[in-house]
Amino acid sequence: MPKDSLHEVLWSASDAPKRGPKPQIDRCQIVGAAVRVADDEGIAAASMQRIAAEVGVTKMALYRHVPARPELVALMVEAALGPAPTIAAAGSWRRNLRSWADAMRVVLSRHRWLPAALSGARLIGPVELGWTEAGLGVLTGMPLSSTEKLDTLVLVGSHVRGIVEQSDSEAPDPEHAIGVRLAVILDEHGGEFPLSAAAYAEAATATTADQAYEYGLERILAGVEDLISNR
Repeated sequence: MPKDSLHEVLWSASDAPKRGPKPQIDRCQIVGAAVRVADDEGIAAASMQRIAAEVGVTKMALYRHVPARPELVALMVEAALGPAPTIAAAGSWRRNLRSWADAMRVVLSRHRWLPAALSGARLIGPVELGWTEAGLGVLTGMPLSSTEKLDTLVLVGSHVRGIVEQSDSEAPDPEHAIGVRLAVILDEHGGEFPLSAAAYAEAATATTADQAYEYGLERILAGVEDLISNR
């Protein structure tokens, strides 16, 4: 396998062979099947063997289109993310950056395996870079350095991923549900954890389904706005 196979897979225009008969499958079918398996059963289930079976070919035939599993996961990330949102230039940067974050949250919530796959140092593809481009576009004209703009996107994106990762897809309001359960436990053990008992008792009565998301995002945006105003 060539050393630059990940770069080649992510950034090449096509995986169609230059010679020979037309293959039974193409990369799009493979990646689509892998995303469906990951959505239903988790990313660990999307092995090369399993995906080969899903598309009806041998594992060796799969390697003609995807050299190895890291390349498959990278392609899955691109397919699951989908095109970056189109955010109108009108409006405040703060509202537009919130729209960018909200759009990312919708996508990550739809593909529960995606937040973990987005973490860590790795080569990104054109679709993911398109999300970065859209986010930087929101910050165009702001008195921030290019590095600060990128770091702002990293901070917002990390917050969105963290919120999605900690939530339970089967619970309509996971934060509220956890607060209720812990409040009951702390009724018995509140003497040992008085500050936690008070905090979770209040969380159990909260009416906002995504309080942690809203709170964290607002604090990030307020911090960036403070930095800009001090310039």
